Amino acid sequence: MNKVAETGGDTAAADTAASGGASARLSGSASGWRTLVDKLGIAAALLVMIAVFGILRTDTFLTTENFTNVLVQAAPLAAIAFGLTVVLVMGDFDLSVAAMSSLAGAVALYLMTKEGVDWVPAIAVALLVGVVVGSANGYLVAYAKNSSFIITLASGTILTGIEFTITNQETLFENVPQGYVDLGQGSIGGIRTLLIIAAAVFVACLVLLEKTELGRYMRAVGGNSEAARLAGLNVSRLRLIGFVIVAVAAAISGIMLTAQAGSSSPSGAAGLLLPAFAAAFLGAAAFRPGEFNVAGTLVGVLILAVIQNGLTLMNADPAVINLVQGGILIAAVWLTRTGQQRTS
Repeated sequence: MNKVAETGGDTAAADTAASGGASARLSGSASGWRTLVDKLGIAAALLVMIAVFGILRTDTFLTTENFTNVLVQAAPLAAIAFGLTVVLVMGDFDLSVAAMSSLAGAVALYLMTKEGVDWVPAIAVALLVGVVVGSANGYLVAYAKNSSFIITLASGTILTGIEFTITNQETLFENVPQGYVDLGQGSIGGIRTLLIIAAAVFVACLVLLEKTELGRYMRAVGGNSEAARLAGLNVSRLRLIGFVIVAVAAAISGIMLTAQAGSSSPSGAAGLLLPAFAAAFLGAAAFRPGEFNVAGTLVGVLILAVIQNGLTLMNADPAVINLVQGGILIAAVWLTRTGQQRTS
């Protein structure tokens, strides 16, 4: 009798264990699928958008020429968004990136068209301006302990004022050297030069954040700056470096824009501010849910570029495109917050 009872008890225990194991496996499987969806959802959304626009505009959207045009038009945005990702990783903001981009392009064009400077040193000066502005922003935020939001908002306004003073709010287009124009309109080995420049910025930021000790330190600052400081990291210096990187990336973007157009117009890069943030926040919902990452930012840039191109081919009103981009930014922030909650 006791043996039967013991046997029955053992069987019940085994059934319970088996049931619990099956539940755990099912739960683990569901969790695995959820993780996969979190990581690839944004990339899948990009493919869906391409398919939808391809169906709606088969004759114009799904062509090599149009895809090349999408990538070329997105290149300046990509450069600025990759740099922006670096400071976002550390928990900072830079609202001066669009103004920095406009100023750098204006400086290069002014030196070439008004002062007769060759295009190579003109580019060098524009990049140096980026280093100076990034250093100033970084010092005021990291060492003077001011809000990055307020400081970069103010510095963006100052940079716009400097640009207007230099150019007298005129469009600069006369006597632009052909070498400079070739940066925006030429090709190397059959590949558009703008794409090569954007790819170089992408690789530089990707390697920095993913493969270097400096990048790991920056992620540590973004995770918990106080803990990073107590661990011996020079948090202020790391943040300053981040602001220099994003300012130089913005300067490169400004050079790309003006080389592509062969001219510089007042606040020519102003329209890149919100899309750059939207791309970075969309990217934070891809591959590493809740974390800013350069590969994800690339996907975010492509999503924005595909949407704008597709809506343009469908003759959508510019107001609709702005509404869509604003909605995407809201959705991106929401997705990023959701990803952070799931991983915490």
